[in-house]
Amino acid sequence: MSRVAKNPIVVPSGVEVTVAADKISVKGPLGTLTQVLKGDVKVERDGDKLLCKATDDSAQADAQSGTIRALVANMVTGVSKGFERKLTLVGVGYRAAAAGDAVNLTLGYSHPVVHKMPKGVKVATPTQTEIVLTGADRQQVGQVAAEIRAYRQPEPYKGKGVRYSDEVVILKETKKK
Repeated sequence: MSRVAKNPIVVPSGVEVTVAADKISVKGPLGTLTQVLKGDVKVERDGDKLLCKATDDSAQADAQSGTIRALVANMVTGVSKGFERKLTLVGVGYRAAAAGDAVNLTLGYSHPVVHKMPKGVKVATPTQTEIVLTGADRQQVGQVAAEIRAYRQPEPYKGKGVRYSDEVVILKETKKK
């Protein structure tokens, strides 16, 4: 059995979990998330804990049980605490401004870049060079952060661009004569 799947998921108070035959739904103060379950894995409720078990001894079922356990644990964390991703803009004149459900980016192009936020992801700009993305769905928050970073990835000589706040950009040495 997967080592990840052996750990039970603790469901905090205020989070409601509904387990059906083919999907699991988690509802909490920050929203509702659902996950489709494959036939290889079943999720059982044991008091305030959830257990993910493989239905047979195949390698596929074993791998899926660990994956489903991680996804359900992220759903429980997402609806109770939420997820956050911070981006930093490095470069002269690079700015970001949150405007409702979109973020306006000035990244050195001849035009401003406007990125619309999908439903469930909120954007905030504490300063002009910081972007904070929050939401209940970890995958969605990470995907939006990756899409914003893709507009201007950090370049290796000066380090200019959009980067994750915890990202380390190793600068290359310039060519010498």
